[in-house]
Amino acid sequence: MNGTNVSSEILTRLSEEWDELTPEAQKAARYVLENPRDVGVSTVREIAEAANVKPNTVVRMARQVGFDGYEDFREPFRDAIRQGMVDFPDRARWLQDVSKRGELGALYAEAISGTLANIEETFAAIDVTDLKAAAERIWNSRQVFTLGVGVNNANARNFTYLASTGMTRFHAIPRSGSTAVDDLAWADDQDVLIAITCRPYRSEVIDAIEVAREQGVTIVAISDSPASPILRGADHGFIVQADAPQFFPSSVSTIALLETLLSFVIAVASEEIVERVETFHRRRHQLGIYREDPE
Repeated sequence: MNGTNVSSEILTRLSEEWDELTPEAQKAARYVLENPRDVGVSTVREIAEAANVKPNTVVRMARQVGFDGYEDFREPFRDAIRQGMVDFPDRARWLQDVSKRGELGALYAEAISGTLANIEETFAAIDVTDLKAAAERIWNSRQVFTLGVGVNNANARNFTYLASTGMTRFHAIPRSGSTAVDDLAWADDQDVLIAITCRPYRSEVIDAIEVAREQGVTIVAISDSPASPILRGADHGFIVQADAPQFFPSSVSTIALLETLLSFVIAVASEEIVERVETFHRRRHQLGIYREDPE
């Protein structure tokens, strides 16, 4: 097993052991979960200082997930660094060229590089069988509620709009004039909630998930860190990379994941879904909603 897989397993174990950790150990674990690349290149004192805890706390955290000490804990992360990511020399030359174009060239190159890296890292960490399992649960549900607030409200509505071309039981929440908790009032174990929030996590989403879980709703959580409160306890959890050079998180990986998830739903659906999508678009052509050629 390669270093990348082992380091990912360690992050998973940290998430699973979260409730068993002391509050101080949780601080150390949160830093590791949110900054796994730092582990392979940092000493125990450097990690402790960054997490604002004592070095002994970091060691105890490592032992909690089955290691003798910090050095054993760090080794898989060092292996992952040694193996490196996939190299794209042509892209590197292109980005270097872009960065030389005018005063905003460097920012443009940074934005492009960050966007591509976010998508690659997001999908590299997702197991296709997990995505298929979530898609099957969505298809077999009675209703699907997609929850996002702020920028993720638009992402949730885009997902629901695309799903509506062939399916009728998808709902973006919160609805206008309502709250997410109210929209989920009659949801139960026949339904699915797809919830999206990234740092800083929105309390409305966290609260809605707690209510939905109490009602037996299946939770599909999408967030940007293994330490996210909506991922712990979710039936299906997916981590997206949302790094960006600007002050707001990037939605590119979230949108890409939602589109892929919807593709999986269609793939596992019954054959009638293809005919429904074709009928939907044929109707739009007949009504003149689509215009193929400019007049």
